[in-house]
Amino acid sequence: MFDTLLRRLMAPSPDRLPDTDADLALAALLVRLARADGDYAAVEMARIDKILARRHGLAPDGASAMRAEAELLEQEAPDTVRFTRAIKEATALDDRTDLAQALWSVALADNSRSPEEDQLMRLVISLLGLTDQQSALARQRAAKA
Repeated sequence: MFDTLLRRLMAPSPDRLPDTDADLALAALLVRLARADGDYAAVEMARIDKILARRHGLAPDGASAMRAEAELLEQEAPDTVRFTRAIKEATALDDRTDLAQALWSVALADNSRSPEEDQLMRLVISLLGLTDQQSALARQRAAKA
């Protein structure tokens, strides 16, 4: 189902993804973060839906459907390092900084920061080519939103 997208992401030098593929890959990264602590809570799913609805102008049903696709992609996607590096290479910087805020929003959704989520956030932020300062600002914006 996602073979073409996964092949594009894993290419030695990924091209910029078509918007629909990039959107789905970024959504899958949100899902991966929400699952990092082994508790994929309803509040995290709802937060992902809200992010997807706002970013893409989707109705609630459309956002839920996109999240369901992202859940499937996340299960098939390779390890986080390769997956995130591929997203970095195929995604514009502005989209990556917006993604950092969205990731923090999901991490903070359940009012609990697990060590697994914190570790994954540090890894993903670095792999996306973002600085600790950019991450801290994204976390602050996510906490206020």
